[in-house]
Amino acid sequence: MLKKYVYSVMGFMLISLQSIHAELPQDSRRPGGIAVIPLGQEIKNVRFNQQNILISNENTQRYAILGIPLNTPIGTLKLETNTQPIQIKIKPYAYAEQHINVKNQDYVNPSDAQLTRYANEAKVQNDVYSSFTPSTWQALPHFIRPTLGQFSNSFGRKRFFNGEERAPHSGLDIPAPIGQKVVAPADGIVVQTGDYFFNGKTVLIDHGQGLISMFCHLSKIEVKQGQHIRQGEVLGLVGKTGRVTGPHLHWGMSLNNARVDPQLFLRP
Repeated sequence: MLKKYVYSVMGFMLISLQSIHAELPQDSRRPGGIAVIPLGQEIKNVRFNQQNILISNENTQRYAILGIPLNTPIGTLKLETNTQPIQIKIKPYAYAEQHINVKNQDYVNPSDAQLTRYANEAKVQNDVYSSFTPSTWQALPHFIRPTLGQFSNSFGRKRFFNGEERAPHSGLDIPAPIGQKVVAPADGIVVQTGDYFFNGKTVLIDHGQGLISMFCHLSKIEVKQGQHIRQGEVLGLVGKTGRVTGPHLHWGMSLNNARVDPQLFLRP
């Protein structure tokens, strides 16, 4: 049963969701989380940080599904709509720390040439993350695990490489043997493939409406840019390319250009 409460606060609409339909992502209003917001019929579009927000239709109810950036401060966020703004509350979340010993110093203190390469690669990927393409679905499809293995709960960890602090981990690591199959968690279009400095061999899939999945450190890429891929089809093989300490799959999810916890797309 869907339970929702709508309050009026300071002239804005403050919405809280207690439980959601099984096909929707898990509602977790924290940095790196997802807010699943029921919409009234009068609301036609929703924007945040000048980005369009994914809208899913579940029977007669429409939802805005917002990705919350990892660097979001605790407090209240305001989303713009074609009517009145929507406010949601962001709660604190205690992410763990991770201290990693990297033997190859190029991945800790890259040269100017390597930094230039990384900047160029990051721009190409960010262009994908900031895109917003039409979806072929009305209701957001459910997602499956892209490969076998126990999740490491590494998303959001504060990372230290050889004692030096780096950006929080924006994906989920799944330890697995080299050569294990990696499949598409949902239907989409392969919008980018490449062999990148930090990420190694990488595939990006556009699922529509600003929802992008990313698969890094592959040993082999089995798809091509522009290819339509169905849920469960093989996109590559687990590897240890790029900056890694062992074989694993880095699974990232970007929603409205915010890196969010991929586990929130899976059924609890």
